[in-house]
Amino acid sequence: MLYPYFPIDDKIKQAADTVLETLQPAFASIDCTTEYNQQKMLAAFQEAGVSESHFVASTGYGYGDRGRDALDVVFAKALGAEDALVRHNFVSGTHALTVALFGVLRPGDTMVSVTGIPYDTLRGVLGITGDGNGSLKEFGIHYEQIDLKDDGTPDYEAMEQGIRPDVKMVYIQRSRGYSLRPSLFVEEIEKIAEIAKRKAPNCIVMVDNCYGEFVQKDEPTSHGADLMAGSLIKNPGGGIAPTGGYIAGRKDLVESCAYRLTTPGTGKEIGATLGNNRELFLGAFHAPHATGEALKTAAFTAALMEHFGYQVTPRPLEKRADIIQAILLEKEEALIAFCQGIQKGAPIDAFVVPEPWDMPGYDCQVIMAAGAFTLGASIELSADAPLREPYAAWMQGGLNFHSGKLGAMLAAQSMLEKGLLG
Repeated sequence: MLYPYFPIDDKIKQAADTVLETLQPAFASIDCTTEYNQQKMLAAFQEAGVSESHFVASTGYGYGDRGRDALDVVFAKALGAEDALVRHNFVSGTHALTVALFGVLRPGDTMVSVTGIPYDTLRGVLGITGDGNGSLKEFGIHYEQIDLKDDGTPDYEAMEQGIRPDVKMVYIQRSRGYSLRPSLFVEEIEKIAEIAKRKAPNCIVMVDNCYGEFVQKDEPTSHGADLMAGSLIKNPGGGIAPTGGYIAGRKDLVESCAYRLTTPGTGKEIGATLGNNRELFLGAFHAPHATGEALKTAAFTAALMEHFGYQVTPRPLEKRADIIQAILLEKEEALIAFCQGIQKGAPIDAFVVPEPWDMPGYDCQVIMAAGAFTLGASIELSADAPLREPYAAWMQGGLNFHSGKLGAMLAAQSMLEKGLLG
């Protein structure tokens, strides 16, 4: 295939053609899941009776915003939950998770993370890093942790021992975050939920579902999870939602979360949408397809970089539980070159050269490549990493496979030009 607009070495072009042939089984599986989830999303829209009138903006208190209420119904049905809270004023996935945690936990409660230490930005929320100001710890909520096994998989035996009847919440991070452990499939989450409910019958099983939406045919709320949350600038926003997040799960728990987001007694009934409804509906409708394109981009990147001798996780033909692809680049300069190449494949700010910087919420410098229509949108092609061993890049997104594929090739080209490609 010709690449008339981008200078890509023949070595990389040939490698791309070679690995594409090997990826057909993976692509067929992704297409099957995408088609199923797209039908599920269409059915959710129709069951909710979505019409153009739902796109009308509301202001002030937002009383009677039909679009806001219909969007909650669409998400609940598409995610297999009793109810959902979908709002543009969730500023990040961490914000949605924080509202959920504060919404259902009370002073004296104990939460147990059964997937090891959570993602960097949540640690300050828990009070295990930072000065503790405003954290769960300051409010008297106790945090405990059950580590994963050495191979990164859930330690079910340790859960049997460590989850006590008085535990209020069992917390699960589905995605790998900045680690190399496997992300969790809904079947694994279901097994954790079964143990949790048997050991602590009244506990709440909560899942950080960021990066995992629409990767499989079902969501954690259909497999034992009581509550989950995520960001709309990842999978469920379809690359169209400009901001926002969601919480979904049991109706009573979602109501408690809504009381935390607004006020007790008003909850979901207030909150102006300010004209954001149309983009959130449209993003949700595109979400299954955008997720499928991101999965294809991840599989291709894995195959291409493995071809050049780098370890990758997941491997190209592995089943995937989220859209994240990790590439172990071994050296700091290779990591930087890879991210700079990803930036060159962006539609926005392609001329920018990413450099490591001291990003708030992280304990070391971080490099981020993301030339996106929405700032920080992980469903758009991006790559980021903390500058620490094993110098792995965590890549995600790709609104369409053809541009995602090109971005991966330009990352390899950037490394080749610096003498760093294996």
